[in-house]
Amino acid sequence: MNKNIKLAVAGAVLALSASAANAGIVIPAGEWSLDIGGNVNAYTTWSKADGSAAINSSFAQVGTGKNTTNGWGNGLLPNFLSVSGSTRQNDLDVGFTISLQPGTANSAAITQVGTTGNSGLNNRQAFLTFGDKSWGSIKMGKDLGIYASDAILSDMTLLGVGALTPGGNTTLGRIGFGYTYADWKPQIAYTTPNMNGFQATVGISKHFTDNTVLGGSAVSTTTISGSTTNASPTYEGKASYSFAANDVTGKIWVSGIASKAGAFVGYSNNDSVAYGGDIGANLSMAGFTLTGYYYGSSGIGHMGQGMDGYGKAAASNTIEARDSDGGYVQATYVLPTKTKIGASWGISNLDRASGDTTAITNAAGNSGYLVKENEMWTVGVYHPLTKHLNLVAEYNYQTSTNQLNQENKANSGSLGAILFF
Repeated sequence: MNKNIKLAVAGAVLALSASAANAGIVIPAGEWSLDIGGNVNAYTTWSKADGSAAINSSFAQVGTGKNTTNGWGNGLLPNFLSVSGSTRQNDLDVGFTISLQPGTANSAAITQVGTTGNSGLNNRQAFLTFGDKSWGSIKMGKDLGIYASDAILSDMTLLGVGALTPGGNTTLGRIGFGYTYADWKPQIAYTTPNMNGFQATVGISKHFTDNTVLGGSAVSTTTISGSTTNASPTYEGKASYSFAANDVTGKIWVSGIASKAGAFVGYSNNDSVAYGGDIGANLSMAGFTLTGYYYGSSGIGHMGQGMDGYGKAAASNTIEARDSDGGYVQATYVLPTKTKIGASWGISNLDRASGDTTAITNAAGNSGYLVKENEMWTVGVYHPLTKHLNLVAEYNYQTSTNQLNQENKANSGSLGAILFF
């Protein structure tokens, strides 16, 4: 099983056995060792939405309406089919990973906080690695981003559903309800060896798109330099320390991101660099695991990186970065039956720019008010039916609030299963 799927299993701290977390289908092939692994998951979801607040954003939040809906599809993880290979050549450990992520849904509608027909095919990983345990490793290609990656890998909803979403072939988990999405992006990254529990990664990645909902009825979504690319890369890094003492184990991590925003079409920019940072920790003892996480950023946005990160400044034809912050706390416990139960709360906040005083018009031409806050409570039960197969049930109460403090809310639940191989 490839590295990020292993991390996903370990990070979610669910009741999967070590064999499920650490090995796929291993095939010797001459000088190479091939590992075929992945997961299949499927969920049915219910949502009861209630609210009439007009909330605009570049990404999902709890929508308006008062009705109950049912949907079918993947959870926060897509289905994964991954092929990895490793070999030792010229005193280097050389490897690769290529994966595909087909969706489970089949055009069954989930309105309000759901999706329609999200059964598309993703390609989230295609990268090579080389290195040695004496000096570390280098990764080149497309993989999970560095900044905020530990936040999503520690989220208990990673192997479940969490918040629903109107788009894509996965749900949100706590994306936008406690952390910013790490995303899957082209990158070059260096990771140090593990030095008595300390490890660090630094890298450059593709510049994210600065989709921003600006204030003023005549202004819609604007992107950097009139396109989705920028000449400057994004700089990312993280460091962590893992420890164990008697029956207590834990991990503390920090990560950061910075990217030059450049010029927006038709506007001058007061804040040319978008940046963010976070800190988190896990602590486990006697079946209990506690997780705490906090982030703060400027120009990054509140869900996807660059989404809603900039707004209109008080000065004419000028934009400025919006500040955002949030985090989540989580507690899980493994029962004697090996069933894991958990509860978590998280929030993501977005501040207005100085000129965001009027209704917001988004890229679709819809008027409303900028999202201010997304908040969600979650409880979940994760039962290992076998060492590879988990049954999952979750309940969420989620709210979205606009800058006028008008609120939409939704109760949602999910039932399903996830199988690792």
